[in-house]
Amino acid sequence: MSMRILSLTRETKDHLLEDLLKRSPNSYPEYESRVAEIIERVRAEGDAAVFAYTRQFDGAELTPGTVRVTEEEIARACEQVDPKLLEVMGKALKNIRAYHEKQRQYSWFDSREDGVMLGQKVTPLESVGVYVPGGKAAYPSSVLMNVLPAQVAGVKRIVMVTPCSREGQVNPATLAAAREAGVTEIYKAGGAQAIAALAFGTESIPKVDKIVGPGNIYVALAKKAVFGHVSIDSIAGPSEILVLADETANPRYVAADLLSQAEHDELASAILITTSRKLAEQVSLEVEGFLKELSRSEIIQKSLDNYGYILVAEDLEEAIAAANEIASEHLEIVTANAFEVMMKIKNAGAIFIGEYSSEPLGDYFAGPNHVLPTNGTAKFFSPLGVDDFIKKSSIISYSREALAPIYKDIVQFATCEQLTAHANSIQVRFEEQEVK
Repeated sequence: MSMRILSLTRETKDHLLEDLLKRSPNSYPEYESRVAEIIERVRAEGDAAVFAYTRQFDGAELTPGTVRVTEEEIARACEQVDPKLLEVMGKALKNIRAYHEKQRQYSWFDSREDGVMLGQKVTPLESVGVYVPGGKAAYPSSVLMNVLPAQVAGVKRIVMVTPCSREGQVNPATLAAAREAGVTEIYKAGGAQAIAALAFGTESIPKVDKIVGPGNIYVALAKKAVFGHVSIDSIAGPSEILVLADETANPRYVAADLLSQAEHDELASAILITTSRKLAEQVSLEVEGFLKELSRSEIIQKSLDNYGYILVAEDLEEAIAAANEIASEHLEIVTANAFEVMMKIKNAGAIFIGEYSSEPLGDYFAGPNHVLPTNGTAKFFSPLGVDDFIKKSSIISYSREALAPIYKDIVQFATCEQLTAHANSIQVRFEEQEVK
């Protein structure tokens, strides 16, 4: 089946935006009470609750002695992974680390001759929890993307949680990626119960300062519920791609790139905005052809039926305006003047420029992070990075000489707000002057 092709109008754009927002984790209130119940039970009962939920949801029997992945298990897992895959992971790891090292921030201090010193002290978080999905699919790339920025930031304790099989085994590729990336502890726990364990701590699983990593609706809502007790990266929605193309684009490449996201799940969104009706029709035909070949064609078809669109714009300016309003997680620009178009893009998680910069390049290998804002949140959120794993403290140091000429200004400000103790705290330092 081909993709629907619509003219880009205010009405079609509004309908699309309304459609996309339905996929937000915030649109599933029926799950919230179940998630709250799981969190409260883990908070009250600790390990016992985590083990009970693991038995219920994953069919695995865990104990305090088996919940933590051992060095032997990690070594055995690494032996099971194709050496070629390990080699590719190593290359990707170098690219990801090199990119994130450019994001590092350092403490700075400015001093003046009159004895004023102002600055900013940058401190890494002490501990971070990384959630890695298990179940039907394994995502070693997700391990690298969530762990490496924390490591570059200088986080000492990086704790990973991931579901296990009925036999208590964790996916070997996930464990190999964790070892390569430098995870310090790994626990066999998944779902909302794992998030609760990281947020509040249990007898076996340590409390952390921040939780990052993708997961299903239960994981997303659990992260939302524990925010405030700990920090979180974001509440991620389903994946999405928007391709901005003109008549110069290769329809086969565009179709392949749209489907690369549609295969994630039935809620994923794939949108093409183009100035060429001919390209729109060619892409739709190519999609039809690919669907006959791809292994996840059933999921892709449902995703396209629900959230797949080809929109034909009057001109490039209209197409760019729509792209900025949609604020997609992944944005590919395949136009004659791609860099010029990129300069006009205000809202996108990651921008891929040119026909050889397809989205999976960012998912696995190029170096920029693939943890990106979804559901229009690229209007105010950024990709995961080193900044997410540090905190900043302001530094203020004044000498008496520096405070003397301005202390009355501060007293006046405090008095205006009727905060007399504030005023007094400054004034007391100069009271002998006031007496004179």
